[in-house]
Amino acid sequence: MKCYKTKFSVDTQAGKATYVNITEKLRDIIAKSGIQNGLLAMISPHTTCAVFFEEFAHDYTTDGDESLQADLNTVLAKIIPDHTGSDSYIYPGEAHYQAVESWPDAAAYLPGGDRTSLWNGDAHLKATLIGSSQLVDVSDGDLGVGSTGYFYFVDYDKTRARTRTCQVTVFGE
Repeated sequence: MKCYKTKFSVDTQAGKATYVNITEKLRDIIAKSGIQNGLLAMISPHTTCAVFFEEFAHDYTTDGDESLQADLNTVLAKIIPDHTGSDSYIYPGEAHYQAVESWPDAAAYLPGGDRTSLWNGDAHLKATLIGSSQLVDVSDGDLGVGSTGYFYFVDYDKTRARTRTCQVTVFGE
């Protein structure tokens, strides 16, 4: 059995959940792996990001989101409202603020010492609910899915733009 590991970067936006179609990237990874039959595992190592499988919707909102992603945002907002104030969620508490303030790169997380930049409790909960990994069949050197199924990487943290990582492992014959 062969195993091929790699990762790639995903740029996210501030102010909105960022969805990125990673389907073609996964197909390229399978081709580079040389594996014809097996499994592909993808994972986000970030606690506010998720990966999921969904139909490609073809229709877009004025914000550039696919219609199913806009619908997903609407549903998630009903069960996990945006983190808009210190009383929205218990997280982050004083101990977490102090821990982040002690980090060598604290300014990256707290620009200008602004504690509101950590108000992303909703993003953590949404990513937990959707899930940080997917496992998919590899058949005949391609994703073992139908023609309308696509894979997406999403960052629910709207506090700032970032570069995120998606880790991929393909294993099989």
